[in-house]
Amino acid sequence: MTWVYKIADVSDWRSARDAGIYGGSVIDAADGYIHLSTGKQLSETARRHYRGRSDLIVARIDLARLEPAVRWEPSRGGDLFPHLYDVLPLATVDSERPARVSEEGQLIFVDGGPPWP
Repeated sequence: MTWVYKIADVSDWRSARDAGIYGGSVIDAADGYIHLSTGKQLSETARRHYRGRSDLIVARIDLARLEPAVRWEPSRGGDLFPHLYDVLPLATVDSERPARVSEEGQLIFVDGGPPWP
């Protein structure tokens, strides 16, 4: 199974749980798609975009259940990132973990478990 990941604000994620779908963050809405990351990209995404945040959820998502709404598009340094051009059905989420990102940019899972993948 291939996993992709979404870092989200806890309050947005709670609303998504109630609705059964996640429509994305303000940045996702502005860009027209939901930003996802591979396991290799997750730490850098956290460092670049969530530094100093403590109110986060990281969701692990089954990529196969999202296709064909996912497009792999170049981003920083030409690396291909998965972008979801649809809402994210929470039924595709395998698991979720509370997280924070240190001021130095390190992704830390609050539950004390090891990093994904």
